Amino acid sequence: MRRAGALILAAGGSTRFGEPKQFLELEGETLLHRVARTAREAGCEPIVVVVREASQRAREELTDFPVRIVENPEWQHGIGSSIKCGIAELRATASAVVILACDQPFVSAETIRNLCAGEQPIIASEYAKTVGIPAFFDIRYFDALASLSDDAGAKSLIEANRADVGVVPFPDGAIDIDTRADYDALS
Repeated sequence: MRRAGALILAAGGSTRFGEPKQFLELEGETLLHRVARTAREAGCEPIVVVVREASQRAREELTDFPVRIVENPEWQHGIGSSIKCGIAELRATASAVVILACDQPFVSAETIRNLCAGEQPIIASEYAKTVGIPAFFDIRYFDALASLSDDAGAKSLIEANRADVGVVPFPDGAIDIDTRADYDALS
């Protein structure tokens, strides 16, 4: 298994949900805490969490984990801006990264380890007839991740480089929390 850092995206505006969904609780744990714990259990090192500015609550949620918190002052510009912030922080200390989002509550340590066990430079999760995050990117793709447009996510890079992409089945990846109805269905 290849070692990888984790890049947790937690700076989004949650516009469809109406409040920051990273602080929603599921089974007595916030989604942010849950994904950080899972990354740690999977052996990711370092763990970088990209948050929006004025993120004291995120810092409080993660006090029991050895994470690096990076504030993205331009979080409103899109997910690509958060990926760029995270890669800038990871570049000097990681040779690979697993990109994770807070709103996919069924990512497990085993899911992350399966992504790191592949041989291709990109290993994406496969669910609902598509591929996406969580996804593993080896260092060869750090420049491309750092060059994403602000509104583009990692999926655009996965789709543009299919010859370099391996997939890991992750049917529960289709379950994400975008709306209040999504959350109510889980709790």
